[in-house]
Amino acid sequence: MPNSTSELEFPNEKDTEELSQLAYLALAGDVASTGKSSASAPEKTGYPDQVYVMAANIFQGIRMEKSPDKVLIKYGSEPLPSLFKFESKDEALKRLSYELAFSALKYQDILETILIDSYIFPSATIPDHLSSLIIVMLYDFQDRKFQTRVLSDHEESISEVQEVENFLNSFKTKLAAALARCRIKHDALSIYHILPETVRAQELRASTLPLYAWINTCKISPEEVYTNLKRRGYHKVKSVLHIDDKVFAVDQHCCDVLIFPSHLKNDLTNTDLFKDYKLIFQDKSRSLAVHSVKALLNMDDDILMVNTGSWYTVAHMSILTSNNTSKIFVCGIQAKYLDLKNLFAKMGCKNIEILRETFVDIESKDHRLQKVKVILLLPRCSGLGVSNPVEFILNEHEDADLLKDLSQGCASEDKLHVLAQQQYEQLSHALKFTKAQAVVYCTCSVYPEENEVVVKKALAFQDLGNKVQPYRLSPPVLPLCCLRDIHLSTDKFFRMEPSEVTNGCFLSILTRERDPSETVSVKDILARAAAKGLLEGIELGKSSKREKKRKKSKTSLPKASTTENSGLQMRIAEFLSRETKASVHQTETATKSLLPQKNAAPVGASLQTRKPPKPTPSPLVPALMKNACPPRPCDRQTSFRRRWPEDRVVALKPIEIVLPPVIMPFTGAQGGRPQLPTQRCYCRWVDPKPLVPTCLPIPSLSRKGDRPKESLPSSLLRRPRPWL
Repeated sequence: MPNSTSELEFPNEKDTEELSQLAYLALAGDVASTGKSSASAPEKTGYPDQVYVMAANIFQGIRMEKSPDKVLIKYGSEPLPSLFKFESKDEALKRLSYELAFSALKYQDILETILIDSYIFPSATIPDHLSSLIIVMLYDFQDRKFQTRVLSDHEESISEVQEVENFLNSFKTKLAAALARCRIKHDALSIYHILPETVRAQELRASTLPLYAWINTCKISPEEVYTNLKRRGYHKVKSVLHIDDKVFAVDQHCCDVLIFPSHLKNDLTNTDLFKDYKLIFQDKSRSLAVHSVKALLNMDDDILMVNTGSWYTVAHMSILTSNNTSKIFVCGIQAKYLDLKNLFAKMGCKNIEILRETFVDIESKDHRLQKVKVILLLPRCSGLGVSNPVEFILNEHEDADLLKDLSQGCASEDKLHVLAQQQYEQLSHALKFTKAQAVVYCTCSVYPEENEVVVKKALAFQDLGNKVQPYRLSPPVLPLCCLRDIHLSTDKFFRMEPSEVTNGCFLSILTRERDPSETVSVKDILARAAAKGLLEGIELGKSSKREKKRKKSKTSLPKASTTENSGLQMRIAEFLSRETKASVHQTETATKSLLPQKNAAPVGASLQTRKPPKPTPSPLVPALMKNACPPRPCDRQTSFRRRWPEDRVVALKPIEIVLPPVIMPFTGAQGGRPQLPTQRCYCRWVDPKPLVPTCLPIPSLSRKGDRPKESLPSSLLRRPRPWL
């Protein structure tokens, strides 16, 4: 028998000195590779019977199938009866089942070799439907160093599990010897080192990968979350990597995403923050996708989400747009409608509408989707950028078949071709929605065949026959990425390679070129400013009814607030100027051509005077925009006159402006306001005489005290007006 420090129990033979030495080295190798020692790691005592049965059924569906000439172990086709269902609320047992099945899948070849080398197969008479259960329980048996499983008194036993366990215990010595010979054959310190390098790197990353959770701002504010966590002993740090204390950090890309060390999951799950859906665990790639969509939205734009997988992705998108009038359409979710409705109600989501059709079956001219401006596409991919596949599959409701490729660290060319074709069809269909202005494409794959190749192919073959602007690649948008990420992404794609900090992610943003004749409203500019974090502390509420009411009345402007921050005013003013610069430049030619038609009077016609109309106040423009200059106490509030019909629009002739003690001319009705003293001034407008089609005469400067020589009609309104 080997000493107590050996990993496995070997047969009682005299020539086992080399094997014992190898077992001792295996233990040291495992400690070096995983950073865990037998003294610090808890002793494994086995799983409940229900977990073994469910793991066997999962393994039965995802196992690697071999060619008929190499099959030595036959597996049954019928699953084992189980009292444990996937719909059970006990997520811990469900997770254990998947982890055990995935581990058995990674070592399937080794476990089958051990069973054959120990002459258990094919000599032993074992029913085929128990083969999957034998593989699963054998992996756990050797992981426990062939020690007897500890059973609890209240645990319900299953006859099939008890039968297989007794069978493995009877062959314990032969199984340990077969495992030792397998390790010697591969010159490996442990069976862990027999795995491919990509799989070992994936396991190493998964052991350090932190937890990501986004804040449900409909139920709690970030400041309240920080306070709640600090009361529980957590403290905020810049990075949680390699920290064993109770800490958390804020993600650098998504301000509403918090990062926790992985060992704190059980402690966090039992808090009210997660029980009440105030904090939700989810992979960071999904948060990056929804924040990309949010940065592209205007106030009233609808969203179409495709193949979201997790319901939490839809909820996150809904919460980010809770202050808008946007509606979220979802297709591709395979779940019960009532369950989703109850979940969304608990999370505070109100603007979600589920479509029963698949995405490719939805027409681009569907009347329900005419206001959809952004499409979020999360296609099914190989998922080779995921380090913790079990967590990803459970949280994102992905197909367990993904574990087959993840267990080998690569995907076959045939499967990649099938996935890439599906992704191309979905992306091409998304580009056919003529009303949409942007498409966000996101995967968790590291293969260019599923990422860059698909996007470039869809852009190259997009349909341009509907007289719509084509799509083009756009760089990542703030606050999605920091400036460093934008500079490094020279090809305008956003990538995160799998690391000890995060899973892999690929993100591409396709935007449609804006029509040159299309103008940008102030409401849309402010919406994008809010998405980019330029309007912090200002809430842009739903004011459609109020806006209509003000358009009808137009009686007076709202009073400007004098308490706004001057630095924030300058920041928003710069943003508005930058956003409107492009559209103003594009429409400059058209505007110049239209101005003579609307403002110039016919030759020989008598011109009528009219006060220039004030721009209609928009309720979405914050008061601070109208308070660039503080009001003077001596100014009187002026009332607005009712607009004249458009057919009576005429040009006004400026006469003069008297500014005691300084006199300055007024250059035009639409001219800018010069900086003047705080004293009052008076402006008068007169009806110009009929003119020939030449330039208007420039009024001469009058000396102080002179009155105009022209006589004004008595019907003309003469009212002193303060210079604002």
